Amino acid sequence: MNQLCRHLIESVVEPKRLLGLTNIPSFIRDFLQLRRLGETVRIRDIWPQLGDRVSNTPFDPHYLFQGAWLSRMLAEAKPAKHSDIGSDSRLITAISAFVPIEFSDIRPLAVKLSGLETRTANACNLNWESGSRSSLSCLHVIEHIGLGRYRDPIDRNGPHKACSEFVRVLAQNGSLYLTTPIGRPRIQFNAHRVFDPRQVLELLKPLTLKSFSYVDDSGDFHTNCEIRDSVSLVYGCGMFHFSKI
Repeated sequence: MNQLCRHLIESVVEPKRLLGLTNIPSFIRDFLQLRRLGETVRIRDIWPQLGDRVSNTPFDPHYLFQGAWLSRMLAEAKPAKHSDIGSDSRLITAISAFVPIEFSDIRPLAVKLSGLETRTANACNLNWESGSRSSLSCLHVIEHIGLGRYRDPIDRNGPHKACSEFVRVLAQNGSLYLTTPIGRPRIQFNAHRVFDPRQVLELLKPLTLKSFSYVDDSGDFHTNCEIRDSVSLVYGCGMFHFSKI
């Protein structure tokens, strides 16, 4: 019940902003000091940023490490072109600087950049020819499919349908890079699902797992591991590199 209450509060109040209220005294002190130093700061131009006064740079371990993981995978593989479905747009636009990328999402990304193609696509029904993509990624996406969070239809089989499409469109000897929450299997409606890592292997049959890395419950990154190393997690992030052999 405590966890439910916390999630309900976080859905309407951003924790960083709420905790930032404790920094109001230091904000006022710094403002007055800047004024005393002769800097012109008009009251109407004030834009308080109260949640960043922390000792270490904050980050989301799932998103930071999956981005580092995919970037290194692609830098090593050097595909002529890479296709991505619904991953973090900031990561994908950055990678497009050194790998040409076709980015597809159910919510179109209205961005124009060299090395980047954008289009609208439904992961459960890709309008692509079978075996047409040799390098494909989908990071922190399948857990959302079918829960309605992103205006997609409610579908209890959404992850299964999407993974079947990934298998269909992947070319022979092609690579699929996929990440998703792993741990105790459950639906945390309508945020996401959490999969047992062995479920992911089932969803992507008959693809072959080439390598597996993960972020554990403490936010630490583990590379080139065995699936069994992660089965006791509660809420980690599995990073799966599959190939169609």
